[in-house]
Amino acid sequence: MSSKKLFLRGIKDGFPICLGYLSVSFAFGIFAVGAGLSVWQTVLVSLANVTSAGQLAGVPIIAGGLPIIEMVLTQFVINLRYSLMSVSLSQKLSPRVKLLQRFAIAFGVTDEIFAVAISQKEDVETPYMLGLITSPVLGWVAGTALGALAGDILPEMVVSALGIALYAMFVAIVIPPSKKNHAVAFCCLLAMALSCAFRYLPVLKEVSAGIAIIICALVSGLLFAWIAPIPDEEKKEPSDNGSEGTGKAVAT
Repeated sequence: MSSKKLFLRGIKDGFPICLGYLSVSFAFGIFAVGAGLSVWQTVLVSLANVTSAGQLAGVPIIAGGLPIIEMVLTQFVINLRYSLMSVSLSQKLSPRVKLLQRFAIAFGVTDEIFAVAISQKEDVETPYMLGLITSPVLGWVAGTALGALAGDILPEMVVSALGIALYAMFVAIVIPPSKKNHAVAFCCLLAMALSCAFRYLPVLKEVSAGIAIIICALVSGLLFAWIAPIPDEEKKEPSDNGSEGTGKAVAT
């Protein structure tokens, strides 16, 4: 398949992600402008990052003028999963994908883009990945710009109401796995409780927002990784000669 066809196929596969990102980033644009960022600053944040959770956590740090080390640590903790995704995706990329192209692809790796790319039957080529990344990134940036402009124009009451959509997105992400796994639900509840403690308790509320996010994420995540680790699942698979062999699938 030609490079042009691969690129267009990537654009097509990424278009549903683009539509989803429009609504989420619209809410982020409103949130960021409401926190004190200008329209161009808000758009620049989305263009340079393309990460909903990281951007949501980073805006209060920027608006509060907190030390850069807090921003670095916060983004490292929240976005560490993208490194793991990139390592996994690197095994799916065609050997023809060069080093600099891999760096470009790594910039655009998000949860949804990773899921689509890793599900392809054959090795993925550079044109396909660039197409797959392009439409979601455009949707993310365009939605942010629209939300930021709306935050400057719409009445404050409407802006506050629309800003809730961003939090609703995270609730929608957390609820399904929490129903299937009680450990996930308790981990989320612990993170919520810690966040409330840092918000309202006399001594803890003096801790800056960035450090509080880091502590909540690390403590809840590491504690439940120790208390309730996801076990390796042993699966029995039929072998070629009809006998049963054992295969191991690691839950991720």
